[in-house]
Amino acid sequence: MTDRHHARRLGDRPLAPETLMMGYGYDPRLSEGSIKPPIFQTSTFVFRSAEDGKRFFEVAYGLREKDPEEALGLIYSRINNPNLEILEDRLAVWDGADKALVFSSGMAAISTTILALSRPNDVVVYTAPAYGGTEYLFDRILPRMGVETVSVADCDGGAALANAVRDAAARAAVRGGRLAAVYVETPANPTNQLIDLRAAAEAIRGLGQAEAPPLVVDNTFLGPLWQKPLEHGADLVLYSLTKYVGGHSDLIAGACMGRADLMGRVAEMRTICGTVTDPHTAWLLTRSLETLHVRMERSQANAMELVRRLRGHAKLEAVLDAGGAESSADQQAIFARQCAGPGSTFSIRLKGGEAEAFRMLNALRLFKLAVSLGGTESLVSHPSSTTHSDYTPEAKARCGIGDNLVRLSVGIENVEDLFADLTRALEAV
Repeated sequence: MTDRHHARRLGDRPLAPETLMMGYGYDPRLSEGSIKPPIFQTSTFVFRSAEDGKRFFEVAYGLREKDPEEALGLIYSRINNPNLEILEDRLAVWDGADKALVFSSGMAAISTTILALSRPNDVVVYTAPAYGGTEYLFDRILPRMGVETVSVADCDGGAALANAVRDAAARAAVRGGRLAAVYVETPANPTNQLIDLRAAAEAIRGLGQAEAPPLVVDNTFLGPLWQKPLEHGADLVLYSLTKYVGGHSDLIAGACMGRADLMGRVAEMRTICGTVTDPHTAWLLTRSLETLHVRMERSQANAMELVRRLRGHAKLEAVLDAGGAESSADQQAIFARQCAGPGSTFSIRLKGGEAEAFRMLNALRLFKLAVSLGGTESLVSHPSSTTHSDYTPEAKARCGIGDNLVRLSVGIENVEDLFADLTRALEAV
């Protein structure tokens, strides 16, 4: 039976995620009646009996299956902690996941997940462009561990990805391994290229394998409000919680969520690698979840207005927003099927090159020149010289990351002020 603090319905009415963020998974009676969860700043937890300690470790170390009504007892904050459990319960609500896990960073979530899924001689397929740290992991770290990786760019319609999935599965069989995972970042960083998740899932099913490789999706740019990958065939969803979920540029964290059996493997790897986040960060994220929807709605509204005004600007070659008017017909069709909104991060291509981009960047006053995105403040960056600087010239050309590309993450400031700042900066180009 579900306890009242994990109830998702009010009588016959299903409760919305933004409502559940105010109390789901937390019982004030266990914390002196505090309306908000306190910070459980502790390394270890006292067992009521030796028998309890034995039972808790049997479940934590996979020595037995947890009973349906049994809660995992508190052991040690590398394994579990009340702040983590409350946060993970609430994160799972947004995506409709069986289970969520939080990590010390977005890259900790990505690395731990891929390590849990792969082994030597396996192959991993991933879509490009992707976040620079992700590509570094796939291109430089995994091959040292005997895992081959294959990147795929330009996936309009899904044909290129489907072909790569088939080829990688065949190559893995020759190597004596498996196609361990298909990893998708959509929209892509920093071009906002969309990947058709249903087409990717169908390509995986088309392999006819008894144990299909999981479809893993980095949902940082649009999630959890504007895109829900689990509804479109994904098995696992990844986040940099640093971005929109944290939303205040004051913490680093990540998350993985999805299917229960896969999450068990990820949980095992997190426990042993120790990539879990800390109680204070979990507490901050739980607080941020209460305002997630209003922050994301306001920042998206601001971004959409700026995109509308910048489209066709004399100093710009293009405005790259997810599924926008300058996207291909295939991209717009994917957006219509898969996304509830374009989010608040978009890129522009200036007429010119690095010199013109730098003049614009240096002229901005309200937009802060910094990497990251999804905060309350507006940020701007130059991917070619920062987050994607380790790309070869060929890779940059293939993925559309030119020296004239500038990425903007729009915050919740007054949109007229932001437009005035951009207008002044473009005049300096």
